[in-house]
Amino acid sequence: MTEPDTIEPLDLRFSQAELADRRESIVEFIQTSVDDAGADRAVLGLSGGIDSTTTATLAVEALGADALHALVLPGEVSDPEHMSDAERVATELGVEYDVVEINPFVDLLLDTFGEVEGDYRAVGNARARTRAVINYLVANHEDGLVIGTGNRTEAMVGYFTKFGDGAVDVNPLGNLYKQHVRQLARSLGVAEELVTKTPTAGLWAGQTDEEELGIDYDTLDAILALHVDGPLSATATSRAIEVDEETVERIGDLVRASQHKRTPPATPPRS
Repeated sequence: MTEPDTIEPLDLRFSQAELADRRESIVEFIQTSVDDAGADRAVLGLSGGIDSTTTATLAVEALGADALHALVLPGEVSDPEHMSDAERVATELGVEYDVVEINPFVDLLLDTFGEVEGDYRAVGNARARTRAVINYLVANHEDGLVIGTGNRTEAMVGYFTKFGDGAVDVNPLGNLYKQHVRQLARSLGVAEELVTKTPTAGLWAGQTDEEELGIDYDTLDAILALHVDGPLSATATSRAIEVDEETVERIGDLVRASQHKRTPPATPPRS
């Protein structure tokens, strides 16, 4: 890999013009996606976090409040404050929403395969996949499209559940790093306490994204922008953002290992 002679100071922030362009592009994308699918409306899982709040806000701008159905899907380990935030966002946006407890469905799975009950990853992923089933149940019934809330940062390192929160029809924020989502949210007028809230997938008690990933989002964004999406080697990236090279290489490994999550199921070659 050829290194540039000089490395400019890293600033991932959009300019105001770029921010306006992204907003317009995402709104148009949502409108076109729903129209092209021949759908009547959209369905979105609302968690009370920054990603789903931003996506819901843009979906209302694109489709109107009457054409969005939000689902708040708390589980046994969900923080009640997050669920309250989700309901508050739905109310402020003026969208129809339902609260559906996923515990009975997950408990049925654990009753059937009790040996997995102590496996926090298996149970956590089951919670995410249960939410996906409910999203599609409602979307199919209402002739709607399921709108995802994932961002590029999490997609690149595989930080989502395959056929869970990754099971959606479209992902409007899919090309935005996490800090871009925060910047866009602020421009949309999203409450600052939601913008700065500690991110959590809510798959098991006490879980936070950055603790599980072992890195903060700003540093992760920088590694992705410079090394994975950009031209720099792990060594040059390490120097540019003053983080140890092993961390940069670990993120590269996560991107490679999670490729299967970002592509259709593999099939053998045609003879």
